[in-house]
Amino acid sequence: MRAILCVLDSFGVGSAPDAPDFDRGANTFGHVVKACAEGAANRDGLRAGPIRIPNLVALGLGRLAEQSGGEHLPLTPQPWPEAKFGYATEVSRGKDTPSGHWEMMGLPVDFDWGYFPRENSFPAEITEALIAEANLPGLLGNQHASGTEIIARLGEEHIRTGKPILYTSGDSVLQIAAHETHFGLDRLCEVCAVARRLADPYTVGRVIARPFAGETEADFKRTGNRRDLPIPPHGPTLMSLTKDAGREVVAIGKVSDIFAGQGVTRNLNAPYNADVLDQLLASLKSTPDGGLIVANFNDFDTLYGHRRDVAGYAACLETFDTWLPRMRGAMMPGDVMIITADHGCDPTWGGTDHTREYTPILAFGPGVSGGDIGRRDTFADIGQSLMKHLGLTGLGFGTTFL
Repeated sequence: MRAILCVLDSFGVGSAPDAPDFDRGANTFGHVVKACAEGAANRDGLRAGPIRIPNLVALGLGRLAEQSGGEHLPLTPQPWPEAKFGYATEVSRGKDTPSGHWEMMGLPVDFDWGYFPRENSFPAEITEALIAEANLPGLLGNQHASGTEIIARLGEEHIRTGKPILYTSGDSVLQIAAHETHFGLDRLCEVCAVARRLADPYTVGRVIARPFAGETEADFKRTGNRRDLPIPPHGPTLMSLTKDAGREVVAIGKVSDIFAGQGVTRNLNAPYNADVLDQLLASLKSTPDGGLIVANFNDFDTLYGHRRDVAGYAACLETFDTWLPRMRGAMMPGDVMIITADHGCDPTWGGTDHTREYTPILAFGPGVSGGDIGRRDTFADIGQSLMKHLGLTGLGFGTTFL
C-alpha cells in the first residue's frame, strides 16, 4: 500500500475563483485542446490535428475540465471515468511552485511572498551585497524577463565579462543565470547560496540557479542542472509526517528542492519528463509498503508553458498520455496514484508568467472505483487523502476524498 503523487507542473484546467486578481480567463488545458482542434497547435515533425490523450480522457480528465472550465471541449466521447475525478482551487496567496506543492502536501501558504518590480528589480541592499560577498565583477539584467530571452540577449556579454545574469518574474523568485563551463556550475551554486541568504529578509520564495551552455546567442541553451533554493516549509507536510513515521519518501525531479529537502529520504535527480518517468518506474519497483513517491513532470512548465509554445505543450501532454499504461502497470495492489498540478501556465496567454487556475485531480489504482469528487476547496485535500490512505495523522488542513 503506497501513495504516488504525479504533478504535471503548470497543468491548469480553468480560471480559479480569484483569477480576476491575477489573470482572468486563463485555461491551460482548455485552450490547448481548442488550439489543437482548430489547427493552431500543428507543427511539422511534432504534432498535428485534434489532441490525442485517450488514457487521460478515460481517467476523467475531459469531464473534470468541462466542469472546471465551464464549457464543452472538443474531445473524443468519454466513457464513465475509471478514476475519482475532480478539480481543486488554491487557498495559498500565490500562483507559484512552492505554494502549490506545499498546499497539496497539506500546508497552505498563509503569508505574502516578496515580489520585485519590473525594472531595477532588486534593491541595492541585495545587488551590492551579492557583488561584494560573492566577489563578482558586477551583475547583468536586474529586471523581469523570460529566462531563455535574457540568456540569448546577455549571454555573450556574460561570458566576456564574467558578470552573472540576474532576473525575476511575476513569481517570488530571484534567478541567476551563468554559463555552466565558462563561469562554472559549482561557482554558480555558491553565488546562489549567498543570494539565498540575502533574499531571506524579503521573503523571496525561491532563489534559482539557471546554468546554460553554448557559445553564441544562436545556440545558448539552459542545461538540466538547475538548482532551486527555497525557503523551507513553515510547518509539517505529508512528506515530513511520512518520513517521521519511518516510511520511505521518494522525491523525483525538483521536488526535494521545492521542500528544501525536508521530509525526503531519497532524492532522485530527473531534469526532464522522460527522466522523471524512468525514475518513477524504478521507484515503483523498489519503494516498500507504506512509502510515498512524489514526482514533478517539469517540462510542461519550463519548456512549453513559460515559452508560450502551444504545440509543444500539446505534444508533451500526448507523450505523457502514452506513458500512463506503463505507470499504471507498475502499481501494486493497494497503491493509489494521484495526477494533479501546482498552478497554471497557459501557453496561449500574454506574458510568460504562471496563471491562477484550478488544478485537476485524478485518483486511481487497484481497487479504487471511479467517481465524481467535484470541486475541492483546497489543494490540501490531496495531502489529506493520501495521508488517510497511508494510515497516518497530523495534517490540519484539507478533507479526504478517498
